[in-house]
Amino acid sequence: MPKILVIEDDPDMVAALRMPLEANGYELFTASTGEEGLQKVKEIEPDLIILDVMMETTTAGFQVSLQLRNPGPDSEYAAYRDVPILMLTAIHTTTSLRFGPDEAYLPVDDFVDKPIDPDELLEKVGALISG
Repeated sequence: MPKILVIEDDPDMVAALRMPLEANGYELFTASTGEEGLQKVKEIEPDLIILDVMMETTTAGFQVSLQLRNPGPDSEYAAYRDVPILMLTAIHTTTSLRFGPDEAYLPVDDFVDKPIDPDELLEKVGALISG
């Protein structure tokens, strides 16, 4: 059963993710801060990380993705560098700001907008996990 780590501070959003993912055979683990998320990456070795942008700070998700994808050979997260990251964002619906995955500045694999469309979520999760 593929393991997904959800790093998200909103319990309602976690519930909205949990229902379709668990119903489709994924095992969910959660963390409510970037720091807790980084710790859990090491503990559970997830197959996919779903990461919120704004948690304890407005850029917490960016910081987590940068730490996980740190190219340094002695990074404590080097073993998890290739774990796909799906970033959750409401930025596209709340601002005119548009952005996409960028290896240097925003090292994630894909985005899913809030509010979550369960079919789109499952499609993106399936594509990222199957590689």
